[in-house]
Amino acid sequence: MATVADVAAYILRDHSPMSAMKLQKLCYFAYGYHLAWEDRQLFPERFEAWANGPVVYELYVQHRGQYRLTTGDIKGDPQALDVDEKESVDAVLDSFESYSAHELSAMTHRPGPWLDARKRAGMEDDLQRSNEELLDEDMEDFFGALVGRQD
Repeated sequence: MATVADVAAYILRDHSPMSAMKLQKLCYFAYGYHLAWEDRQLFPERFEAWANGPVVYELYVQHRGQYRLTTGDIKGDPQALDVDEKESVDAVLDSFESYSAHELSAMTHRPGPWLDARKRAGMEDDLQRSNEELLDEDMEDFFGALVGRQD
């Protein structure tokens, strides 16, 4: 299984430069769709329900203080992804790469896993800080419904 850094490095290898926020959101969509399509995690690190949308802290630590990221800014191995992982990430990039970071962030704020986590944590608005984890069950239900998966 790849790590979030591996997935981020894979994305940046062919699609940089991009903002740190956009990279985080692309990782979120790749994770969610991979979970729905393959019925397994894309990486073991967890998303947290931050004010600007889902964020993986371990990835944030690597890009903290940087706005624009390019190949090599994230210490991961793009070759660590297996065929199915690459396929999921590539499909998400084909569908979502043209969106801005703010558009992607707005998509994550709609009803779904991020909002569910914020509600569990008692967050009343988007400005409050939270590190509440997004649950795989919520992500699997949400993204599974988007791809029409029947469980």
